[in-house]
Amino acid sequence: MVNRIILIGHLGKDPIMAFTQEGKAYTRFTIAVNRYQRSGKEGGERQEETDWFSVVTWDRLAEICNNYLRKGSKVFIEGRMQSHRYNDKSSGAERIGWEVVATDMQMLDPKQGASTPARTGASSKGGYADDGGDAGPEDIPF
Repeated sequence: MVNRIILIGHLGKDPIMAFTQEGKAYTRFTIAVNRYQRSGKEGGERQEETDWFSVVTWDRLAEICNNYLRKGSKVFIEGRMQSHRYNDKSSGAERIGWEVVATDMQMLDPKQGASTPARTGASSKGGYADDGGDAGPEDIPF
């Protein structure tokens, strides 16, 4: 079985970093992902719709996201979907929420003073690299 999600979008707010009781770092943020579809039949007007995703990162990747991402930052996120149960504050009913647990993140905004997208990547596996060796936005297959 596979639980994998890949997203490209913009942060809706600045990331918020916190620590578990055990001292493990995590950072939360939301990203907006735009998609386009045609209304009606052929030749219909192209409409943009936005989906919002809650994202959580852990450990070193959490620190990197907190230090380098800001509201509006364009990012590539790869991870898995995870559900969690919570009680609705207004009704008290049990609900299920979903979030992306990111394992890889790549900043897609151009570096300051550069006209091409940044090739800066971060990963929970590989740390942080700015050596041009990570796949850039032009390597993403969509």
